[in-house]
Order: sequence, then structure tokens, then C-alpha cells
Amino acid sequence: MKVTEHIEQAKGETLVSFEVLPPLKGGSMQSIFDILDPMMDFKPPFIDVTYHREEFVYNRRESGFYEKASIRKRPGTVGICAAIMHRYGVDAVPHLICGGFTKEETENALIDLNFLNINNVLALRGDARRFEDKFVPEAEGHHYALDLVEQIQGMNEGIYQDKAIENGASTDFCIGIAGYPEKHFEAPNFESDLYYTKRKIEAGADYIVTQMFFDNTKYFEYVEKCRAVGITVPIIPGLKPITKRYQLNSIPRRFFLNLPEPLVKEIEKAKGSAAIKEAGIEWAIAQCKELKEAGVPCMHFYTMGDWETSKRVIEAVM
Repeated sequence: MKVTEHIEQAKGETLVSFEVLPPLKGGSMQSIFDILDPMMDFKPPFIDVTYHREEFVYNRRESGFYEKASIRKRPGTVGICAAIMHRYGVDAVPHLICGGFTKEETENALIDLNFLNINNVLALRGDARRFEDKFVPEAEGHHYALDLVEQIQGMNEGIYQDKAIENGASTDFCIGIAGYPEKHFEAPNFESDLYYTKRKIEAGADYIVTQMFFDNTKYFEYVEKCRAVGITVPIIPGLKPITKRYQLNSIPRRFFLNLPEPLVKEIEKAKGSAAIKEAGIEWAIAQCKELKEAGVPCMHFYTMGDWETSKRVIEAVM
């Protein structure tokens, strides 16, 4: 079932969904099951599985020179999605990214997903490689998430990269995209960010999942601004509790967002790791209660491997 269909069938009830990371190469699928097994009590209608682009490493050769090699540290997104659907009977939402894929490789991935009856995807540009100061697309790949959305929607209409294909089988993907309540860090201003978000909706995207935020006012204002420019699709808030002191610096630096001063003060005055975690959980619970009261379609938790924290928040809210 499509993400949008789950939202429609909920008839205004707030749903709960999760996002998981593939294990590092050499890891076990059991590590994913260990995260998700305890979360099934909340009956998530769908689960996102992230995709991570290749990274470059430099291996020293016997000659003393270094050889550049490309590796993927977290492979397995498609297989994990299939395993989730088989084990839990829950829809999986694989992330597709521009970085590291040619258009043909993207098409082949979509064909595999379609054959596996996976009909939801989250279309993202993806991040720059480590040690690169800007995103560099793959040769013959997409530069922007808008281009990726257009390709997916094209396949929904039976259009393939090989123009010689006539009467190609149409796919039926429900397409999600990312939204940024505090603006994408590369956008020159909020209006520009909303303009391209709307372009992606017009190209075929069906719903938005936001970047994490810690001030609900940012989310509510973002929804209002989207509606004002004619974006009517569901906008799902993305959430992650703070559990460690160092995240006061690492989260803003990595995700280009602001932390509310009251939250920062609560974390800073907490004595010890347990107290810091409790302060972060209490803030997240208050956030979620307000979002649920406002009737958001779904609360999407970035678990990052920490299912216990998300579980505590949801138990206090749902």
C-alpha cells in the first residue's frame, strides 16, 4: 500500500513510522530485526530504509603509492526492504539518491523494486562525499532530486531511458521527498527552497517528510508556507530526541538547524549522561504531544539504531 493511502485510511489519526540504517558491511540482518521487533507494537504502516552513497578510501600499495578505491559501507537497502515486508507485512520505503547512480542504474533499481512489489520510494539528492565541499553528481547521473522525481514519474507513465522501448510497463510508485522547516542549507532563501519543493510536487511527488526539528513552531510555519504556495500533499514531521550532550553541537553542524534555547539550557544543566538523555526525551515527548494534538498525519522517527529512546517517546504519546 502507498504511504498516501495509509494516511487516507487513518482518517485523521496520527500514525507512527520509523527510519532505519542498513548495517555496516559484514553486519547481520538480525541487527535490523532487533531494532524493529520491539517497535511493531505501535503498528507502523511503513518503515524507511536509508541509502548511503559510496565513499572513497586510499589504500597504500607495496610501491608506497596510494590507490583510490570506492566502497559502500552500508549496502543492502533493497534486500532489507524485502526482508521487512516479508517478516512484518509492513510496507518498506527505500531511499533513492542521485549521488553514485547513473540514470540507467536508477532505472534498474526501480525495476527491481517494482518486481518486489515495493511501491514507495523517497527521492533524495543525497549528500556530498566526505571531504568534498559540494555535491558532485555521477557521470550520466542526476544533479538534483527534481530530476530523480521526474525519472520515477516517467516510469510510472511507462517511459524508460531506452527510447526504443515501446509500450513499456508502467510502475506505480508513491514518491516522497524531503522538506526543510529551516530551509535547505544550499538554498539562497526560503522562497527559493519552497519553489523547488513545489516543482518536485508538480513533477509527481506525493508527500513530504521533513528534516528533523526541535521547535514545533518551525514545522507549523513550514506547513503554512507550503500551503500558501499551493503545496497540498501530506507533510510528515521528522523527529529525533537528543540523548547526548555533544549533539548540541553535532546536530546543528551536520543538519544545519537551530536548537531552541530552552532545550539547550535543559541539556547543559543536566548532570550526567542519564539526566541528559531524560531531558532530551522529555522535550521530544512534549513535541510529539503537541504535534499529535495538531493532527499531523504521521510522526516519523529517525531511530539511528536507538530504538529504546523512540519507544519511550511513543509510549508516552500514543
